[in-house]
Amino acid sequence: MTKFLLDANVFIQAKNLHYGFDFCPAFWEWMVAQNANGTVASIEKVSDELVGGGDELSDWAGAQGKGFFLPPDDKVLPALAQVSAWATSQNYEPAAIATFLQVADYWLVAHAMAHDYVVVTHEVPSDSVRKIKIPNACIGLGLTCVSPYEMLRRCRARFVLEAA
Repeated sequence: MTKFLLDANVFIQAKNLHYGFDFCPAFWEWMVAQNANGTVASIEKVSDELVGGGDELSDWAGAQGKGFFLPPDDKVLPALAQVSAWATSQNYEPAAIATFLQVADYWLVAHAMAHDYVVVTHEVPSDSVRKIKIPNACIGLGLTCVSPYEMLRRCRARFVLEAA
């Protein structure tokens, strides 16, 4: 079974664009159900970013708890060292490396590496040396990274209207 680990931008863009809580509650219900069966999760550091928003998304994230937003464990710590070693061995500007090592993206990639998750993000690879993008880190570390839409297709998600 493929397991997916979601970046903060998946939740934020879902709320702001395609899957607003007011008109597409099925997306959020699907996420909770997929989490319950072990397919979809995120990490505590992403929850920290979301909960600070003071909106419907922060309420939703806060209600999910550690079952959805996984805390780091003993397997994540060695993976952090591997991700850090990769980042510092690339041609990124020192500020880009420093920033990456301070944000949730670093922890997300390490958690995915430690627990064999596919990373889900709206980010796309970039040749810029000014910011380390999640897909670049995944490629460099041999991890799979997909868009939310690819995740939905792989999981065969269906948001179907009820019969009238």
